[in-house]
Amino acid sequence: QVQLVESGGGSVQAGGSLRLSCAVTGTTYGTNSMGWFRQAPGKGREGVAYIYTNTGRTSYADSVKGRFTISQDNAKKTVDLQMNSLKPEDTAMYYCAASGCSGSSCTVRYWGQGTQVTVSS
Repeated sequence: QVQLVESGGGSVQAGGSLRLSCAVTGTTYGTNSMGWFRQAPGKGREGVAYIYTNTGRTSYADSVKGRFTISQDNAKKTVDLQMNSLKPEDTAMYYCAASGCSGSSCTVRYWGQGTQVTVSS
């Protein structure tokens, strides 16, 4: 069985930084991408950052470009999200996910339980 476990969330003032980590156990069959999503109260989950596990190619939402960096360590089976210059708009529950992608079309196969990020002004 597969487990994705996020850690590193917390409360920070605007302009601060946090580093989220996603630890993967088991084998995520049928996937070729890892990503971070977030969900604020009353809103749906939105993709924040993605990385193709085979090539290391990354993609970011426009709202976080230049501030967030996604990375992977295949040996440790972890995927991190470095978040700098945080804004109150970044406040959300952040989820790690493993997806199967073809081009720009992805389907999430496995979800983590989420970790809360709160940014105060």
